[in-house]
This record gives sequence, C-alpha cells and structure tokens, in this order.
Amino acid sequence: MGRDPSSEPPVEELSFEEAERRLLACPEVAVLGLLPNSSNYTFLARVSGPGGEILAVYKPARGESPLWDFPSGTLHRREVASYRLARFLSWPAIPPTVTRKDAPMGVGALQVFVESRPGEDYFKIRQEREKELLPVALFDVIANNADRKAGHCLLDPQGRLWVIDHGLTFHADPKLRTVIWNFSGQRLPARLRGDLERGAESLEAGPLAAELGELVSRRELAVLRRRLTAVLEPGWRFPSPTSGWSVPWPPV
Repeated sequence: MGRDPSSEPPVEELSFEEAERRLLACPEVAVLGLLPNSSNYTFLARVSGPGGEILAVYKPARGESPLWDFPSGTLHRREVASYRLARFLSWPAIPPTVTRKDAPMGVGALQVFVESRPGEDYFKIRQEREKELLPVALFDVIANNADRKAGHCLLDPQGRLWVIDHGLTFHADPKLRTVIWNFSGQRLPARLRGDLERGAESLEAGPLAAELGELVSRRELAVLRRRLTAVLEPGWRFPSPTSGWSVPWPPV
C-alpha cells in the first residue's frame, strides 16, 4: 500500500486552510490501496505536488453502495457538508475534507488521513474524554447522523480527538443512530450556545447556507435549520434512544 502512513507529517502540522488547499491544488492523486472494513469503496491516496505531499482518504461517488433512503452518489457531498458545518461551528474536529473532481476514479471526497492509536475508540475513551465527546454528540443531533460508530472517534498520536465518516448525514427525516447516548436528557451547555446562534443566523441567508446549499438538497437544508433552531429552544435536552434501531450495527 506504499509507505508507512506514520512517516507522513501529522495533520496538525498543517492549518485546515493549507490542508484544504493541498487537497484541491496538488496535481497528482495516486491511489495506494483499498482501506478495509468499509461499506463503500474507500481508498488511501497520496496527494502530491511542488508544495509537498499529504495522505488522504478518497471516497469516490462511483464507489458508493446504493441505499434505499439516501440518494445515490450523494454521500461524498455529505462528508464535505459535515466538514463545512463543523468548521463553521469550530467543533467537532473533522479532518480537512474537500470535493475533488479530477481524481483517479472521478469526483469524490478527499479527507486528510489521520493516523490513529490502535484500539482507541469511543468505548475506550468515553469516560476520560467526556467533555470533548459532548460536542460530537450534539453535532450528530444537528447533522442527523445515521451512522456514528465507536470506530469513528479517533485519537491521533498527539492525543487529539478526531471524528470521521459522515456520509450518512443531513437526511430530511429523523435518522439519528449513534453509540453516543451517555448525554441523553442533558441540557445544552452554555459554552456552545454562541456557536449555534452564529450557525442559525448564517443558515438563514449567510455563507453557511450558500456553502451547504451546494452540497445537500434544499429540503435537507431547511430541515437542518429547524433542527439547529430546536436545539436553541429553552428546555431542549439531548434525545434518548427509542429502540434497538437507535444504535448502529456493528457498533464499532
């Protein structure tokens, strides 16, 4: 599969903006191999050019498995939309993600590859990382994440928490499926309210609405506004699981 990913510069050595620029502008995208345990075709790629190189996860639209409830060929756009929403809110930390059209297997999402500590998933870190995981759970409520598994929470070698795999997001119907239910019944933390108020304002007629409007449908964007507004209502609390369907399978 090529060189050891651990030999690459860690993602935090690049700013988000610089990582995005490289993912978009570096002329060569070389597929190194297929990443295992993915329901869709997901590849490790090397993106390189005069400014250097960076390892990325490449998810081409043509490699997406058909789903009965999500429109075909849209999952890569939802990955990018999740990243744009998280960047606007300043949480959670999703690796830099862009839409790349001139890639080996056609248009798809390119996301900076994050080397993770083996065996460190949500179930292993949920107690000591509770404060960092709460924004992840809140983001999943807002983005309507239908597939938050334990293995989507990564710790890099420096101990920073990253979250990945956001292809099943922004559906207009309620789809929340997650392993992170330990905040059920809690109120919205005051420290996150300002970020959400900024997001709600920008979703009305600001830059966030314009960005996401190119990635999800008009109806999905409208329902996203309603979900975010609902979270800001007095008395709102984190939801609770309603059935076994509320947890994805497999959970890791």
